[in-house]
Amino acid sequence: MISARRGPALALGCWILATAVFGSEVSAPNFEFKRDTLAFANSTVFDYREGVAHIRRGVEKERTPRYMRRCFVMTRTTLQFSKFARFDPRAPRVDDKELVRRIRAVTRHAVWRKPLPRQDRIVFPGYANLRQLSKERGRLLQDNIGHGWPSYFRLGNSRMFYNHSVRYQARTHEQLNTALARGELYVAYLSDFPTLHINHAVLVYKRKPATANSAVDRYDCYDPNHPDGPRELKWLPDQRVFNFEKDEEFVGGYTRVYQVYGMLFQ
Repeated sequence: MISARRGPALALGCWILATAVFGSEVSAPNFEFKRDTLAFANSTVFDYREGVAHIRRGVEKERTPRYMRRCFVMTRTTLQFSKFARFDPRAPRVDDKELVRRIRAVTRHAVWRKPLPRQDRIVFPGYANLRQLSKERGRLLQDNIGHGWPSYFRLGNSRMFYNHSVRYQARTHEQLNTALARGELYVAYLSDFPTLHINHAVLVYKRKPATANSAVDRYDCYDPNHPDGPRELKWLPDQRVFNFEKDEEFVGGYTRVYQVYGMLFQ
């Protein structure tokens, strides 16, 4: 958050930086959806049709448990691998025990810390990128990147109860643009509490070029529910609100955005 003492100066700096990159594509350097995201999907507890939740009925017992309620875990893991890991496809692969050790070493790094220099990063030999690793060793990753239930007790979640102001969202929009302009990834918690049409986390990695005759900011996101391709988040300046793309789990439209994993307790 912006302190009362530094608020005006920092807000002005954010505005200048956002203005400098307006109209052009801004994204985290070297981040590619099909290379740097997880190949498996997060599954929802309920069955959704046109954004409406339904209890799953008449479904035969699955051979392997569904990987559920991990959107925070998956966005955090993607961010951690982008900061603290590197891949060496030409090196011989390690055994499962060593692979687990390296996965856990990455996820033990505090996600808000600065990226490690290349020479200090945890190496994953025999894999070209996170997408290949998660496609070929998905279950191993799922078992070792963290549980979903602690996400419900994060201190930063409390903002959904009281930070509802348009001013807060406008400041969040400025901070998002500033982060992308610095080449950083941005994990966004999406919520429309108390309606609860959406309660989800995505990773924003690119601001798209502005279109003619439109002041709407459009962003590409990695949505753990949709590993096939990016989803779109929008900022509508006339209303000063965010909108998220419609899909089966969400009716689409209005959502608030709260940054997570940008600092301790966020």
